Formats: sequence, C-alpha cells, structure tokens
Amino acid sequence: MMGFMAREETRTLRSTTERTSAAPEARTTRDTAPRAWTVRLLVAGIVLAAVNLRPAITSLGALLEEVRDGLGMSGSVAGLLTSVPSLCFAVFGVTAPRLARRFGAGAVVCAGMAAISAGLLIRPFTGHTAGFLGATALALMGIAVSNVLMPVIVKRWFPDRVGSMTGLYSMALALGTATAAAATVPLTDALGGDWRTGLALWAALASAAVLPWIPFVRERDAAPAERTPAREERGGHAPGEHARGETPETGKTPERGQAPGRAEPPALRITRSRTAWALAVFFGLQATAAYITMGWMAQIFRDAGVPASTAGLLLAVTMVMGVPLAFVIPRLAARLPRQGPIVLALGASGLVGYAGLYLAPAAGAWVWAVLLGVANCAFPLALTMVGMRARTGAGVAQLSAFAQSTGYLISIPGPLLVGVLYQHSGGWGLPIALMAGLMVPQMIVGVLAGRDRTVEDEAAAADRPRT
Repeated sequence: MMGFMAREETRTLRSTTERTSAAPEARTTRDTAPRAWTVRLLVAGIVLAAVNLRPAITSLGALLEEVRDGLGMSGSVAGLLTSVPSLCFAVFGVTAPRLARRFGAGAVVCAGMAAISAGLLIRPFTGHTAGFLGATALALMGIAVSNVLMPVIVKRWFPDRVGSMTGLYSMALALGTATAAAATVPLTDALGGDWRTGLALWAALASAAVLPWIPFVRERDAAPAERTPAREERGGHAPGEHARGETPETGKTPERGQAPGRAEPPALRITRSRTAWALAVFFGLQATAAYITMGWMAQIFRDAGVPASTAGLLLAVTMVMGVPLAFVIPRLAARLPRQGPIVLALGASGLVGYAGLYLAPAAGAWVWAVLLGVANCAFPLALTMVGMRARTGAGVAQLSAFAQSTGYLISIPGPLLVGVLYQHSGGWGLPIALMAGLMVPQMIVGVLAGRDRTVEDEAAAADRPRT
C-alpha cells in the first residue's frame, strides 16, 4: 500500500516537473516538493479514512449477542440497531456536498473522523439502549459524510486514476472491515472479556485518521491545477483541476462570456437521469446485503453451532475478500465501457452463497463466507460507477450524494426486517430467502447502471424540449 502511495506521488511529481519545465514562469524544486508531500499525505489520509469506515459496524456484529444481553435488547431492537447505519448514511450523507462547499471537503472529512472516534469511545459506556444508539449515530454521521466525499476527492485530485485510487480506497475499507470483524472477539477476550472494552478499542484507530486531514482543513477543495497537472486519459481536466472557468467553491462553470464567480448555470437535475436512479437502487440493494451480512452473518453461524470466535473469523473472511477484489474490480470496471458483466458475476456468487447458507450453514461455512465476500464487492463497483457516470467533479458530487443517500434510504428496512423475521419465525430460513430474493433486482438495476452514459447527458436530454 505504501508502495502504491509512493508511485502515485512519483507520477504526480513527474507530471508537475514536466509542466513547470514548459511554463513561461519556471517553478523551482523547492516549490514542487511541498506538492509531492501534499499528495503523499492526501493518499495516506484517504487510506486511513477508508480503514475507519466500517469497524463501527463489524465490531458490533461480532459482539452483537453480548451487546444484546448487556443492554437487554430484543431481536427487533437489535434489528433496528443493524438498520441504524443505513438510516444515518441516508440522513447525513445528503448534507455532505453542502458542507463541503461551505467548509471544504478536507475539513468535513477531518470532522467526520473526529465524530467516529468520539462515537466509538462513548457508546459502550452509556449504559442503556438509547444512549448506545445515539453514540452509534454520532459515529455513523462521520462515516456518512466521508462515504459521500471520498469519490469526490478522488475525482478532483486523481481524475486520471479514478479506477486505481478507488481500488486503493476500497481495499483499505475492506481491510478495516475484515480486521474489526476478526480481531474484536480475540481482543475482547484478551482484555478481560468485557464487550465494552472490545468496542471502545476502535476509537483509537479513528483518532489516528484525524491527523492526515488537519492540513487540508483550510484547503476549501481548491486543489489547484499546478499541484497535479497530469491530464485525464479519457478526457477532462487535470487531477484536482477544475474545468475551464470552474469555480473551486462550487465546482460549477459560469456561462460563456461571464466571469468566474459571477454567474452559474442551473444545478444538474440529477433526478432526470435514469442512470442516476438505477445506480441509487443498485447502491441501496448492495448496501442492504452488506449490512445484513455485517450485522447478522456471525449470528447465523453461531446459531448453526459454530463457536463465537470462529463465527467472527468467518465474518472476517467475508470482509477480507474485498481487500484484493476491491483493488482489482474498480480497475477492471474503469477499462470496460459497460460494467454489467461484473454485476452479474458478483450477483451469481451471492445467490450460490445464500443457497449454501440455507442448506448447510455449518458444513460449508468457509465456502459460503468466501462467496458472500465476493458478492459484497458490489460496493467498490458502485463507487467506481459513480465516478464514471458523471463527467465533472460537480456531477460526481451530486451523483454520489444522490446515489448514496437514496440508496441508504432503500436499505433501511432490510436489516430490521431480517431481525423481525428471525424473531417471529424462530430460524434463519425466511431471512436467508429474503436476502437471496433481493439479489435478483440488484443484478437487474446494476446492469442498467453500468451502461456507458453520463448523468449530465441524460439530464440535459430530459430537459430538452420535444419537437
């Protein structure tokens, strides 16, 4: 991972040197060194932020039975708890673009990491369910805004490397998810067996993620062109560079003939795009599957007779599959004009995994964990498509906020419904059937979202008067 960061810095610094050698006003080596350092720090910040976007959820999934017993939760309330991530991501994620325009994306992500740290530190020691839910919501608020802004930051600073940077980000996210799932139970046992300590440990990791973003608090998303001027391979502007005349605060382009900052075109009417809706539904259905998996899969294995520590490892295996695949899939998707074949392959893996989980949950546990881990890689694919289905940084910001907020709203009932079905049916047959049934529409809308088109073109075509 550090080698990748060094390569990204080298490519950026090389492109900076090439441009400065041809510029009328030559820049010195002393001027370019801070830029290379800034890029290295930004990549480190992206990686550390990504690592912290799921431990709040998977650490809880590994200890859900202990938390339920400690706080006196019913199955329905535990189902509500597993739905809180989707609710928070939908409610707070939609505010991310507005906050970024006002304070800068770097400042918002920095504050998000601080909120994650505070929420994880507070929630185990509240002593009651309402306080636990409130502190969890605080952590998830930080995750929500960072979720939305990561594709925006990647698009602005690395538009010629959207696939590789999204892969790096997704790989780090999967690594953090898997580590929390695998290590929470052993760490809890090593520290005396108190689930409160086991959950609070992850606040330290989130605190470390605050540090790289502090220098970007005052950046206001400016990301000037001279920092990373390599041109985007498929057209567009330089990494971190706004389109001609584009204002850094808004990411929008003034109308022709008017000075930047004085007039702006109407905002993209994202709801006019069929691709935006398809991507939002795809995002929602894959999020439903992911949060059901993170919240309930360890419990499914435990109820099948698998020991708690092994169930945590199985959940970790599911999550860790995203480490290599989350780096490969975005790079592959970025090279294909249509991402439908990848969508179908991931969906087929999920269907087989759910069938195995229904028929022989303990006997083939490791196989089902691997297959469901492959299916969960629909998340990095969705993030990659967000970056590919819009042409501009402003378009990516709107599409990311719309797809994630709408998608997480769609995903809210899933984990809660699983908890209700589990409690009232007394088994996992109906919940697993629900999970498998949702995979079919996910594959359909994923194919539609993977078509080679942009939301700007679709919105403009929808607004064009018919003759």
